[in-house]
Amino acid sequence: MPRNRPVVIVTRKLPDVIETRMMELFQTRLNTTDQPLSKAELIEAVKSCDVLVPTVTDRIDSSVLAHAGERLRLIANYGTGVDNIDVEAAYKRGITVTNTPGVLTEDTADMTMALILAVARRLAEGERLARSGEWSGWSPTSMLGHRIWGKRLGIVGMGRIGSAVARRAKGFGLSVHYHNRRRVHESLEAELEATYWESLDQMLARVDIVSINCPHTPGTFHLLSARRLALLQPHAIIVNTSRGEVIDEAALTRLLREKRIAGAGLDVFEHEPAINPKLRQLENVVLLPHMGSATIEGRIDMGEKVIINIKTFADGHRPPDRVLPSMV
Repeated sequence: MPRNRPVVIVTRKLPDVIETRMMELFQTRLNTTDQPLSKAELIEAVKSCDVLVPTVTDRIDSSVLAHAGERLRLIANYGTGVDNIDVEAAYKRGITVTNTPGVLTEDTADMTMALILAVARRLAEGERLARSGEWSGWSPTSMLGHRIWGKRLGIVGMGRIGSAVARRAKGFGLSVHYHNRRRVHESLEAELEATYWESLDQMLARVDIVSINCPHTPGTFHLLSARRLALLQPHAIIVNTSRGEVIDEAALTRLLREKRIAGAGLDVFEHEPAINPKLRQLENVVLLPHMGSATIEGRIDMGEKVIINIKTFADGHRPPDRVLPSMV
């Protein structure tokens, strides 16, 4: 890779301050239309650049990487999750992959708590009623939701975001339970007053609220399967700000329609941007357009991490946010 001024192709529109800095530092080609690149366009990009900066909307699989030119040596993902990239295929071709961890933790945790409150207290339904012109005024039994204070929250994935959700949950009087590949350090467990469940099945059957905060990997695809979703109590709600593929969306929709669980708050979907039409018709679901990390501050922080990863790599050093196949 040419040092200092590599050719960088950015697949989507980024904050102006980040694009300007990239133009100053690198030979940068921007996507001014902000339309996702087609597979053919991604193939052309990997043929002609030193660094590719994709986002979650870009599928960089082995069929795309097969066309990579000798120049491509870094894929600097603009995002924390790398399930859009075949990291193993990139590694075998000598292409380094980086991501932007840590900077979206607080924003995503905020949105998780917002969805928990929105579902439990029926905020979206209330907002629709207020706009409809059909609200007849306050009454003792109108728009009754559920108190979250004193309820049990089950966190699936106690990483950075899961831990941040747990800290917020304590402030709302929730009892924190969690399932993780590995039990967290006892000091963190003590800080969060969290109960560890080695068995996800057992935890799901006992909590009132479920928050999905694990990444999407081959091992977590449909982690919340139809069988596991059926373990939830009828009054339970489920919130997902991670990846849609972690939940069997068809099974979730069916349980919600049949009122076998009380509600859901979804910021991500299994086949996004497509959303199951049956899911869109349900009143007991809050739907958001993948905006859990959508803050100006977060997007700028992501861009700065991308720039640091590129600059470090171009200067001949190991980038700080390298992703290895063993980490996926």
